[in-house]
Amino acid sequence: MYFAGTPERISIDYRSRCSQRGAGKLKAIVYAAIVILALYAAFKVVPPYVSEYQLQDKMQELARFGVVNRYTDEQVRENVFKVVQDLDIPAKREDIKVTATPAIVKISLEYTVPVDLLFYSTELHFSPSSENKSLY
Repeated sequence: MYFAGTPERISIDYRSRCSQRGAGKLKAIVYAAIVILALYAAFKVVPPYVSEYQLQDKMQELARFGVVNRYTDEQVRENVFKVVQDLDIPAKREDIKVTATPAIVKISLEYTVPVDLLFYSTELHFSPSSENKSLY
């Protein structure tokens, strides 16, 4: 019969723990590396999607105001380009397609954002657009 504090019991517990010593540390390191890589990838990939969402929202607003205020193609294009510059979107003024008439305003834009991860490079393709019609 062994008591919890006897030397025989302590030596048996120590030997069983020594055989399992490295497996837990390696598993923790692998999981930590996976989490760090996932956070890094999210840090690189999420901002272009957020910018595209903000651009889409602003394009809808500009199309609405373009119909109400009867803006020309060039005025709408200039307003959209200001937003593109504010959001640091890699698009040129010529890439912005605008059709503005008294009855309708259509805005569209296509652009790609290069994403460079540590071991993989890709391009994200976006094509936000908006259309608004006059009520009368």
